[in-house]
Amino acid sequence: MSTIPSPQLIDRFGRQVDYVRLSVTDRCDFRCIYCMAEEMTFAPRSEILSLEEIELVAKAFATLGVKKIRLTGGEPLVRHNIMSLVENIGALDNLTELTMTTNGSQLTKYAQQLSDHGVKRINISIDSLQSQRFKTITRTGDLTQVLAGIDAACSAGFQRIKLNAVILKGRNDDEIMDLVNFAISKNIDISFIEEMPLGLIDEHNRALSFCSSDEIREYISSKHSLMASDITTAGPSQYYTLEGSDTRIGFISPHSHNFCHLCNRVRVTVEGRLLLCLGNEHSVDLRAVLRAHPGEIEPLTQAIIDAMVLKPERHYFDLDNEPQIVRFMNTTGG
Repeated sequence: MSTIPSPQLIDRFGRQVDYVRLSVTDRCDFRCIYCMAEEMTFAPRSEILSLEEIELVAKAFATLGVKKIRLTGGEPLVRHNIMSLVENIGALDNLTELTMTTNGSQLTKYAQQLSDHGVKRINISIDSLQSQRFKTITRTGDLTQVLAGIDAACSAGFQRIKLNAVILKGRNDDEIMDLVNFAISKNIDISFIEEMPLGLIDEHNRALSFCSSDEIREYISSKHSLMASDITTAGPSQYYTLEGSDTRIGFISPHSHNFCHLCNRVRVTVEGRLLLCLGNEHSVDLRAVLRAHPGEIEPLTQAIIDAMVLKPERHYFDLDNEPQIVRFMNTTGG
């Protein structure tokens, strides 16, 4: 018996959207200096989507041909009863991959459950292997807790584990090789991410602290033999392999190597705002649709289809001026 193919989400530039980053909370137990202000005001409970609403959004996207959903935050594992949502999304018929980005603080408790409920790959953010520096960058984080979480993830049976590191000049750029060697020792992957200029911060000057992917790659190449790889995931990382290792080194370069022409992604914030681009404000209010038509998937899928015409061709980041996007990364959906 033949199956009817799922409809596809195609924007006006011919790009197919088959990957959604779905935020489950704007809250986090860390206050990373490039992600949040030290004192944050979070969305009131009445304005955030319920777990049932988030699940319906995931189901709507899956019926529209989306194959990959990444759960993000804030820190997704601080959301109450998050495992019920993970289990339900992981069981969606049309979905081929459920992943999560986490700061690692809760993985000793949840890593095995995540794997059991269908999370195939997990990204763990870590910017330093020095305890005091880690505390400074995260403002509240405990490195020992995160390292234990990484070990728990390594034992949980995920298909791949990847570390994410944001490198800032004068802050942690002397730890690039330490982070690479740590990933090699754990037989896991690592991606280096150029800092995103989202939200107004006063902790550091983004233009002065910016460290490009090219600089990091050249430095790693002076220590290891890096080989360009044709390995791709649904995300924006450009991967390299290391001679004699299964570890893959990725680079995410929204400034220095714009990848917008390949963009297959949209984001949904925990307030139900469908963001068509990380670096623009083009969006649609899915919460209004959800609450005008409780439990109904058809109005939701139509709103998503209609939104594709709003997806812009590209973003424009400018480190030398105040950011045009004043929402922080935690409200964007990591």
